[in-house]
Amino acid sequence: MDYTQITEPQTREMLATIGVERIDDLFKDIPTSQRQAGLLDIPRGISEPELLTELDRLARNNTPCDDANTVCFLGAGVYDHFIPTVVDALANQSEFVTAYTPYQAEASQGSLQAFYEFQTMICQLTGMDVANASLYEQATAVAEGVLMAAAVTKRNRVLICDTLHPDAIHVLRTLTYEQPIEPVKIPHAGGAIDMDALKSELNDATAAVILQSPNFLGTIERVAEIATLAHDVGALVVQSVDPISCGVLKNHGDLDVDIAVGEGQPLGIPMSYGGPFLGLFACREQYMRKMPGRIVGITRDLDGKRGFCLTLQTREQHIKRQRATSNVCTNQGLLALRAAIHMAAMGKEGIRTVARQCLDKAHYLSEKIDALDGYNLKFDTPFFREFVVQTTHPVDRVLEHCHSRGILAGVAMKTWFDDLDDCFMVAVTEKRTRKQLDDLVEALGSV
Repeated sequence: MDYTQITEPQTREMLATIGVERIDDLFKDIPTSQRQAGLLDIPRGISEPELLTELDRLARNNTPCDDANTVCFLGAGVYDHFIPTVVDALANQSEFVTAYTPYQAEASQGSLQAFYEFQTMICQLTGMDVANASLYEQATAVAEGVLMAAAVTKRNRVLICDTLHPDAIHVLRTLTYEQPIEPVKIPHAGGAIDMDALKSELNDATAAVILQSPNFLGTIERVAEIATLAHDVGALVVQSVDPISCGVLKNHGDLDVDIAVGEGQPLGIPMSYGGPFLGLFACREQYMRKMPGRIVGITRDLDGKRGFCLTLQTREQHIKRQRATSNVCTNQGLLALRAAIHMAAMGKEGIRTVARQCLDKAHYLSEKIDALDGYNLKFDTPFFREFVVQTTHPVDRVLEHCHSRGILAGVAMKTWFDDLDDCFMVAVTEKRTRKQLDDLVEALGSV
């Protein structure tokens, strides 16, 4: 079957209209050495039974983290949390799975109500005044928070703590590359922000301080102190947070944070090979008009019946044009729905219990590992559920040895930090049992 719907006469007519003789003339600015020569080397077509067999073979190479023979201590931004059965049962309903961004609010009351409930619970979780209906993922949310802070303060210098997730730093640098925003990286000292370096870089040109707490290294930052320093020079504070940690730590509102962002994956979203995930974004009420994305509100119709509407919807790329502060005009609707169902099912006490178990189990495991010969905790700082282990053994050999025993022991830190090539990071969630924790300790000790 020929999938090219344009005929030769139509092609010649279009080329003549734009004033070229051949299709190749359209690509004359691309060096010949950089063009594909000849046909692509694509395998021959196969039958449907052959295709299904091949896909099944490839699928069998995957190792699900909920497999009975695999124990997962991986983290670095994606975590193996328990997901109540009700999340899949409701979120997989066809009316939710197939729903698109609700441009016609009057025809999308169910989706709008779900987003409204999601926003409400994110505000309760973070202690902020207003939340949007979600963004793509944490990295995008961080970058949008920076753009928003620059628009609010009318300044262009942002201080980025290097304990922020490296992916977020990369996306932030890419998004601001062609914009008049000056990113300045603040180093860490002992796993947390170097406060002296931060103080020396803060000035009246600073738009915002961007930090993560618990940070990428697992450490809990001194957010309230950082917020005071930033506000003293008129800068805003953008904090990225793990939503589960809000069950035991002070939330953004209590810490005087201006813009709260984060990754919603721990809220009912499976690890799923690293995405798609869910960006969280909330802020103080006075900054709402600069917020990216969309906000769902509640109203009454002429008969007094409750209804939901898009109170704020971003169409800046074709309305404000060069004055736009964001180009984000959609949201992760299905994943926001999963997060809303998850938070409603768990409730305040459920999330607090999960957070407490993560905290307690992580500290139990860290003490056991720190007592082993050849292992020690890299940083002597408070942490939530993730910590960095330094070892005298080759890290790759340690992780391979544990993997051979069905244990995904952690993530090698050399992936992101050259000076941590003798370290790996361990994450502990509420799903890990006492036996699994002890099995990891035994496996590490037997390297």
